[in-house]
Amino acid sequence: MDFDTLIIGGGAAGLSCALVLGSGLSKPFAKNKTVGIITHQKTSHLQNALFNNVLGLTPGTLGKDILEDGKQQLTHLYPEVVQIDKEKVEAIAEVEQHYQVTTNKKAYTAQRVVIAVGYTNLLNITGLENYIKPHPKSAIEKDRIWLKNTDHLIKDNLYVAGTLAGWRSQFAIASGSGAHVATDILTLWNNGKHTKVHDKTHS
Repeated sequence: MDFDTLIIGGGAAGLSCALVLGSGLSKPFAKNKTVGIITHQKTSHLQNALFNNVLGLTPGTLGKDILEDGKQQLTHLYPEVVQIDKEKVEAIAEVEQHYQVTTNKKAYTAQRVVIAVGYTNLLNITGLENYIKPHPKSAIEKDRIWLKNTDHLIKDNLYVAGTLAGWRSQFAIASGSGAHVATDILTLWNNGKHTKVHDKTHS
């Protein structure tokens, strides 16, 4: 098994999910857990975004800078999270008790997968066709999609986060969705005990 958890997509939801999972890897319940993220970002809506209304971000912050800074933050703080760059996912298949994720260059196995790519109808990952539905919170003429899910879970060990989970295209919402999924996975690792990770200052 290459990964316990493999995240697909390096936008707001994917990077947030990776950061929260990374912060939990040092916990005793996460011993021997492995996390990876395929950081394909070309279709991220952050590429052209400008932020003035996000708590904690300096007004005028550019989305393309967040994408790069987010990857650097992940590398600096949680180098245990494997970043896979310059690969695009082509297929996801359930094989026995795990998933096989095939990119344009390689195949990976994972116990669980988080899909955090954008919600455009350009999604062309083989294996997801049966879950694609019209997006419930986007104008019909925009032809957006979601992957049908219940509380981010499509089926056992297959998650979706961000706009593709059915949420509106708002940075704070997508980030929160990724963090939500990460805490669900941390809770699984922790034998069902509700789990989150907080950093605190020491006085």
